[in-house]
Amino acid sequence: MSGDTCLTTTLCPAVGPKPKTCSFKVGSLGNKYVRLNVGGSLYYTTVQVLTRHDTMLKAMFSGRMEVLTDKEGWILIDRCGKHFGTILNYLRDDTIALPKHRQEIKELMAEAKYYLIQGLVDMCQAALQDKKDLYEPVCNIPIITSPKEEERLIESSMKPVVKLLYNRSNNKYSYTSNSDDNLLKNIELFDKLSLRFNGRVLFIKDVIGDEICCWSFYGQGRKLAEVCCTSIVYATEKKQTKVEFPEARIYEETLNVLLYETPRVPDNSLLEATSRSRSQASHSEDDDGFELRDRVRRIHVKRYSTYDDRQLGH
Repeated sequence: MSGDTCLTTTLCPAVGPKPKTCSFKVGSLGNKYVRLNVGGSLYYTTVQVLTRHDTMLKAMFSGRMEVLTDKEGWILIDRCGKHFGTILNYLRDDTIALPKHRQEIKELMAEAKYYLIQGLVDMCQAALQDKKDLYEPVCNIPIITSPKEEERLIESSMKPVVKLLYNRSNNKYSYTSNSDDNLLKNIELFDKLSLRFNGRVLFIKDVIGDEICCWSFYGQGRKLAEVCCTSIVYATEKKQTKVEFPEARIYEETLNVLLYETPRVPDNSLLEATSRSRSQASHSEDDDGFELRDRVRRIHVKRYSTYDDRQLGH
């Protein structure tokens, strides 16, 4: 077997005499091969390779530390042998091709730290940082899979929460002509807001709820406001479902939840804008469909309306 290959065996409970201890000196063995049993993986290499760098392995094989051997003469190292071949390659060449997956790099770095191979530790840390910068998403949006998961996310979040529920299949009636476009506009606005306020607000999506399109706003674990974007339209001969896009109202409520950031550091301009908006809304509750129940603002955009698309004179 070469130094970069190994034979993996299954270790059985030790029977018979205990492993013996011995010490090595570089001058006594030189380039001769030694046999290593690293957690059941068997390797051949030379003492010269093991003592090239100032590591724990050099201390073991230069006489500064005693090593254990079994009755067949294999030197026992009580570590996982999965990455030991890679470590030997680094000791030989001062460089290696690192694994592709982050988990394997972390495993290799743990072994390098144990053997005190600082150069390999630095390589692993640099690779992990590069992969983090390369693959770390700018914005993570959780998608709700159950009411219990939604409750857990909102209660555990230290940030304000904005939730968009959209489920086109909940419709009982046909949609009006602009409903699909307005539904897409709501989704696009959600994506834009999640990027703009990333890090300050937790944005979550719900695709299994009972509404067709509805925004919910939470602060410090409780619901503050709700903007429902659907309404039932009574046409001449049939009912239809209409989806609205109340962009200004959604922006307003998103700014309102920023007042519930932890720690709360609202600026004066934000306080002034939101307080003015709420003051104006309180004077026009009937006109805007504004309801106050249990201190939750529920805004229904044209919840029930009628229209007759017949031309005048017919």
